[in-house]
Amino acid sequence: MTSHVSDEQIRELAATARPFSLAELRWGPARHQEGAGAIELEHQRRMVSLRADGVIAVLCPVASDTVAGLAIMTVPTGEAEEIMAADPCVRAGMMTCDVLPCFGFPGDRLPG
Repeated sequence: MTSHVSDEQIRELAATARPFSLAELRWGPARHQEGAGAIELEHQRRMVSLRADGVIAVLCPVASDTVAGLAIMTVPTGEAEEIMAADPCVRAGMMTCDVLPCFGFPGDRLPG
């Protein structure tokens, strides 16, 4: 069942939108290089640290042969691009990353 949403509710929600950055990580050509496990562990440690520091608001690893994960970041797009360019998996060619500007709404969260 779909909830009924009025035009006024849409306008009220739209007025609360805040800018975020969406980082899309895709598996790259060097995914299975020698030492990949250790590099990926450092990537995971870094991503979880960025989450703990509030730089990543939502972290979503993806079970896919093409997409490695998504992260909604609380920093401007340019800063997010710099952060992700320094990622161990991106630097090693195991992953590529595209960062897109996006918007979110206060209070949005994944169900517990």
